[in-house]
Amino acid sequence: MADAWQKVRRASASSGPPTIPPRISTTRVSFDNDASRLTPPSVPFAASPSTSSGLRPPSLQSLVFQQSASSSLPSLASPSNSHLHAPSLSLNYIPAKFSRPHSPGSRLHNRKSAIQQLKTSQPRGGGRAAFALAESRMPEEGDEDYDGWITGKDEGKPKPRLRWNRFKWALFVTNLLMTAYTLTALVFLLLTWFNTLPDADVIRTANRSELIISTVAASLGLLTSLIGWSGILLNNRAFLAIYCVLLWVSFAFLCAPGYITYKRRAFNLEGKINSQWSRGIGVQGRLKIQNQLKCCGYYSPFVEATISQTCYARSTLPGCKAKFLKFERTALENWYTIAFALVPLNLTAIVVSLLCSNHITYRFGKGMMPQAYRLNMSSMAVLMDNYANVLAEQYNLPASSSDEGLRRPRTGSQGLDTLYYDKYADGPAPSIGEQSKSDSYEMEETKRVTAS
Repeated sequence: MADAWQKVRRASASSGPPTIPPRISTTRVSFDNDASRLTPPSVPFAASPSTSSGLRPPSLQSLVFQQSASSSLPSLASPSNSHLHAPSLSLNYIPAKFSRPHSPGSRLHNRKSAIQQLKTSQPRGGGRAAFALAESRMPEEGDEDYDGWITGKDEGKPKPRLRWNRFKWALFVTNLLMTAYTLTALVFLLLTWFNTLPDADVIRTANRSELIISTVAASLGLLTSLIGWSGILLNNRAFLAIYCVLLWVSFAFLCAPGYITYKRRAFNLEGKINSQWSRGIGVQGRLKIQNQLKCCGYYSPFVEATISQTCYARSTLPGCKAKFLKFERTALENWYTIAFALVPLNLTAIVVSLLCSNHITYRFGKGMMPQAYRLNMSSMAVLMDNYANVLAEQYNLPASSSDEGLRRPRTGSQGLDTLYYDKYADGPAPSIGEQSKSDSYEMEETKRVTAS
């Protein structure tokens, strides 16, 4: 093998063209396919004298992130750079556009001319086109669904009038209905607790558990509607997600008092009232009911009566059973009727929130790249390292422009240092045609030496 190398060197010295030692194993990419060509570089990452723009980066598809098994080039993403953060997921991710821009002030989603207007509008691209120069990847002030505050005038031009889409209107209407009935119910319940309404003492005494559950349901429904207003007016999908979950909880608390009151009225109401009068409400409870319903005792003043200024042994007031039973039947019937009548409104709010919460604006999310896919220093190191390897494989360039990597020899698959050196480290890189001539000359010299 050493004799063969000596013959190659003597033949190249006598012939005239520069000596180009053959390589045992080459990884140079063939230039037959035009799609795989890259711009011929000079010194890595330095501007070429013939062009002012310098070296153009390759497309994302050309950045194949596979390290050569026979390469010992210094890597920018080596363990020595372990202080850098982990590479982002954008290394293997080609993002698409998050939204379509619409001209402000036009109802593109409600007009038949929307398709034609979108065809004539300026495209913003998607996929790899999102990385083009001056390509917008963030919401702008001219966007239809821009989330910023638009007030006053800018440069003498009035701000475009904002428009709500149909999904936002649906959420607005359903949440408005929910706010109305929960607020109304809470007002009546508070008036009952404060003993302002007529016969409120009877309800507080005989139907205390139903009153507590109804108050919790109304309070929770009002809180849910307030969270819904925050999500609707701020275009916040996180608030709308919480709003959707709380709607189910409000639905459960809305059905609970309706079920309890219906069960109490439908199944042996008279027996339940008998037990409640004798053992449930106590002396003070019987006194409140007697004063409110203007009665004395249960059947008469001599049966389980609480003595007061109007109820005594010779009182002419009737017993409380008939009046109490009639009052409970009416109150419980109205109670579960109102509760079950509000169930369809709550179910409608749930369905609308499930279908429309993610479409509060036509933009998906905020139009921002997710945190896991944003570039960081480690990601840029991986990109530049693999880009340098692509250049080194095609043009015999080192992967680093440092002094250590300019003339760093390669190690073959057998662990032996091959006779490899950088042919273009001291000067500009040749064109593709010159590179092909150099390759042809190298092969001819190798064949001639082998034949001799």
